[in-house]
Amino acid sequence: QLQLAESGGGLVQAGGSLRLSCEGSGSTFRLSVISWHRQAPGKEREFVGLIATRGSTDYADFVKGRFTISRDDAKNTAYLQMNSLEPEDTAVYYCNTNTRINRGLWGQGTQVTVSS
Repeated sequence: QLQLAESGGGLVQAGGSLRLSCEGSGSTFRLSVISWHRQAPGKEREFVGLIATRGSTDYADFVKGRFTISRDDAKNTAYLQMNSLEPEDTAVYYCNTNTRINRGLWGQGTQVTVSS
């Protein structure tokens, strides 16, 4: 079963950038659509974007061209590049696959805090 681990979060000032990583274990990573989600304090988890197996991407409207998702299957890793960060982007960020989501499986996520 594919395991995923998020990393790369931290504290950044508004307008800054961060790149999050999602490292997978197992040979099925390259066969998986990887999605990113986030959960802010007191709010429900929400979809951020996804990258398909051939590299096509889709994003939530609030991304507004600020975030870019990529993947390097040779490294079993997906990335979420976040630019022009806003305090409203403060949240725990998670990566996942639909199979894991359907099973209720989530990783620990990585905390992103944007100061104003």
